[in-house]
Amino acid sequence: MARARTLSIPGGADQEVADLMASCAHDPLRFTLAAFPWGEGELAGHDGPDAWQRDILADIRDGRLDLGAAMRVAVASGHGIGKSALVAWLVLWALATREDARGVVTANTDSQLKTKTWPEIAKWHRLSLVRHWFVHTATALYAADAGHEQTWRIDAVPWSKSNPAAFAGLHNQGKRLLLVFDEASEIDDLIWEVAEGALTDSDTDILWLAFGNPTRNSGRFRECFGRLRHRWATRQIDSRSARMPNKALIDQWVEDYGEDSDFIRVRVKGMFPRAGSMQLIGFDVAERAAKAEALATQFDPLVMAVDVARFGDDMSVICFRRGRDARTLAAEKHRGLDTMQLAARAAALIASHCPDAVFIDETGVGGGVVDRLRQLGHAVIGVQFGARPDGAVDGELVANKRAEMWCRMRQWLKSGGAIPDDAELAGDLTGVEYGYTIHNAILLEKKDDMKKRGLASPDAGDALALTFAYPVAQQEGGHARFAGGRGVVPSEFDPFGI
Repeated sequence: MARARTLSIPGGADQEVADLMASCAHDPLRFTLAAFPWGEGELAGHDGPDAWQRDILADIRDGRLDLGAAMRVAVASGHGIGKSALVAWLVLWALATREDARGVVTANTDSQLKTKTWPEIAKWHRLSLVRHWFVHTATALYAADAGHEQTWRIDAVPWSKSNPAAFAGLHNQGKRLLLVFDEASEIDDLIWEVAEGALTDSDTDILWLAFGNPTRNSGRFRECFGRLRHRWATRQIDSRSARMPNKALIDQWVEDYGEDSDFIRVRVKGMFPRAGSMQLIGFDVAERAAKAEALATQFDPLVMAVDVARFGDDMSVICFRRGRDARTLAAEKHRGLDTMQLAARAAALIASHCPDAVFIDETGVGGGVVDRLRQLGHAVIGVQFGARPDGAVDGELVANKRAEMWCRMRQWLKSGGAIPDDAELAGDLTGVEYGYTIHNAILLEKKDDMKKRGLASPDAGDALALTFAYPVAQQEGGHARFAGGRGVVPSEFDPFGI
């Protein structure tokens, strides 16, 4: 890696500083310890970074990938731990130890960027050994060396969903590129997606940092700790483990809200809330279900369900559930099948597995699948998602059949239901939000509204929910029967396995 460019200052002492910076090119912890006057002036009483900050700086040092690969670090934390200081150290390290390094810093809001993140960078720049190397303005930190003002710089850039161009142009081929998302939980998914383009530069030292309080239980910051965790080095920091927070205030919060409340999880523990305010199924529920033991007996009826795709980018899903087990028989996902092809595949699975009941989404084009399977002699049950529900679920009113099925599925998941460890299914289950009708009945958001939020149609989730369309109860002789749309079959058998 190239040595930091030497800048001219009186006395010739700059070469010594340049040599020190070059030695820190891959070691942000050494840089942080050496570049600031710890124990003096404004830093009197401070001997260096906090333990959690040292750990992350060391992680970056030790986890540095070869040129051509990006290092991605995501940190979810409680309040007041000093993450803005860590951001500032890493910005200055990235600039000072690699000639012509470039980068962008953004935050959840323009106000956060201008009044908190950027002023913190200004403070540490002023305290650093390399303050004379760089010029700090309200929107940039750039090299004071003539001819490098545009090529050796970090810019503060507010993000805009309507104009993501600043993040589309993040490239610095063959050198160093830094991207910082502060309070990343609130940065729109589109900006994350556009920023991914910066990762395509080859032979480039790329570091992408995402920091924030885990305020939202959906979106790309949450996914850094979920389905994309294999791409990110992640840490979750409890405020009580850091030096800086007001511990007395935290104790007061715990007393007022409870140790296990979402308030404490987010603002103290650095953990994501169990569920968003309008999220029907929480991440913790889906994660437990993916790890739960798949329990079923020979007396549990086998239920098959078919969710029929309506649009070109959606998929048709066929799944099975027996008691608490929706994992053993793998679901099938199909794209591009017409109704006759899907009906043929469903017929083959019926013949192979002999399910006790088959529920098919007959809303829209699904009616063709129902008609064809009946024509072939199969006793399938069509389900209208918008039909009236059969009743309340766990004491809560539901607006239609779809809300009823999803709420019953939520009951089942919470009580030990087992699902495959499938990121697509987990995303479907946890992505659906809900509201209430004027009659205080739960109403799930429309699929079109989910797509506007950047989420896919929850086809796998709808298929699993269909297995709860109507109770399936066992008859003498080991055969099952179902209620074709009116009420619950009188039986002591629990069709949901709960």
